[in-house]
Amino acid sequence: MALPTKAMATNPSQLLPSELVDRCVGSRIWVIMKGEKEMVGTLRGFDVYVNMVLEDVIEYEMTPEGKRVTKLDQILLNGNNIALLVPGGMPDEEE
Repeated sequence: MALPTKAMATNPSQLLPSELVDRCVGSRIWVIMKGEKEMVGTLRGFDVYVNMVLEDVIEYEMTPEGKRVTKLDQILLNGNNIALLVPGGMPDEEE
């Protein structure tokens, strides 16, 4: 079995999940929560449980009346409630 080379270590497909999240610190990230909420914000930090601190957050909540949008300065997300992380923010997000 061959040992991983430095080139393999920089290939995103060879990263551990925690390494990929670590590379997103300081960048915009789209967090899809379990349930009806999504968050887009700048990732400031996370721990081994993937609890996350986001800044300049836009919260999207899907309700029977439609999509509710809330802006927050900062939020702490519980990692148990996170379903999906997308580096770079939402594709249709206006900066």
